[in-house]
Amino acid sequence: MTKRQGRSGTIDVKSVLAEDEEFLRALVRMALQEVLEAEMTEALGAEKGERASGRMGYRSGYYGRTLITRIGKLELRVPQDRTGRFSTELFERYQRSERALLAALAEMYVQGVSTRKVKAITEELCGHSFSASAISAMNQRLDTALAQFAGRPLAEAFPI
Repeated sequence: MTKRQGRSGTIDVKSVLAEDEEFLRALVRMALQEVLEAEMTEALGAEKGERASGRMGYRSGYYGRTLITRIGKLELRVPQDRTGRFSTELFERYQRSERALLAALAEMYVQGVSTRKVKAITEELCGHSFSASAISAMNQRLDTALAQFAGRPLAEAFPI
């Protein structure tokens, strides 16, 4: 049998993404921006500038939003409507960090990594370092959640 050779004209996406992280950041930002626009179109029932009988509102510009992700800070333009009812499902209202990043920070807490090391790791990974006080505040919230979980009543006996 003969070996199949890849097409010579194709781009090795993996190597492009590994070499240029700005490309990846721009790509993710562009995809998130498209999702925001699609959500607004769905919420209003009409495209931007479209005249439709089923329209449920009108656009009213954008506001800037920074989202901290594993690939760095993303500056997004979130669309607004005139009545102020539109809320994206892409991220929560006051959420500034990606959920996976917060889950990684929680895992570091559970493993006992110091706040200084967490700060250094997040700065290296995503270009943004969380302050020691922000990490400590998150640890306190996790402490209370962990205490509630550990102190919950068990309804039935579990075999060991």
